[in-house]
Amino acid sequence: MSCASLQFGAATAIGMFDALGTWGVTFLRLTVAGLLLMILARPAIRAWARGDWRAVVLLAVTMAGMNGFFYASLEHIPMSVAVAVEFTGPLIFSALTSRRRGDLVWVALATAGMVVLAAEAMSGRADIALEGIVLALIAGGFWVGYIVCSAALGARMSGTGGLAVSMVIGGLLLAPFGGSALSGVALDPWLVVPIVVTALLGSVIPYSLEMAALRRLPGAVFSVLLSLEPAFAAAAGYILLGQEVTGMRVVTIALVIGASAGITWSAHTAASRFIPDDGASYIAADTDDPAGSAESAESAAATSAASRADATASSPKVISSVTAPRDNSGHSRR
Repeated sequence: MSCASLQFGAATAIGMFDALGTWGVTFLRLTVAGLLLMILARPAIRAWARGDWRAVVLLAVTMAGMNGFFYASLEHIPMSVAVAVEFTGPLIFSALTSRRRGDLVWVALATAGMVVLAAEAMSGRADIALEGIVLALIAGGFWVGYIVCSAALGARMSGTGGLAVSMVIGGLLLAPFGGSALSGVALDPWLVVPIVVTALLGSVIPYSLEMAALRRLPGAVFSVLLSLEPAFAAAAGYILLGQEVTGMRVVTIALVIGASAGITWSAHTAASRFIPDDGASYIAADTDDPAGSAESAESAAATSAASRADATASSPKVISSVTAPRDNSGHSRR
């Protein structure tokens, strides 16, 4: 339901592009969603240190870029294509930062999906523009930045207060590009309704559903389910916008989902090979890189400490940065 909410929220946003522009919709959606979350979270802003604010602002920058370029891509390519292309950013990041050489197989699978998509674009499909693919790739790059920055923020503070403030700041950063949308809302006040709907479907509702799911599902299962997001994008685009789903797009979506699910499960399998012993030490069994065994032992000790710190908030879970790039408070990516 979270994936469906995200994609139906994006489909609702597309309906406002003509009136408000892609950057205007992003500006309003992030700002409204952030304000709604601030009302719910009531962050203790006065208690934040300078480092906390730095982490919040950095997350806001990546969030603004990720959402802004993604929405901009939707003006040129179908939702299913945009989501599949955007997924390649964190997928490649996850594989390249992994010590498991086998994960390059999943990168190759995703690359094959992009080759199929490029072939369709070169065949003269009118609804696939190179500009849209480039914008989606840029959004994927900002998604990687979001992964890093959200982890940094989650290490400094718990709860959703940091996320809420980052959303508001991210929205305000887009004001120079989309602030003119306010005049459009002034001319047509009924636009407030789809703006709030988009904020709820794209941020508030998915966050709530995902937090509920995280309490009930193993992390690996949760992440694999989120790998289905490109399929939900195709369904939302077809149902709400009448966007065509061609055979080549189905192949692309299947390859990207397979790559994302594969690297997620690979990370889960590797993590399960760290066997806890009295909560303070782990046995590393990742033998793909024999030379890194000593480094793995040090990493295992650090992982043990981090796991004990997180245990008070939730049960131990392994969540791939590809499909669930959250900080340790469970913050939703969009």
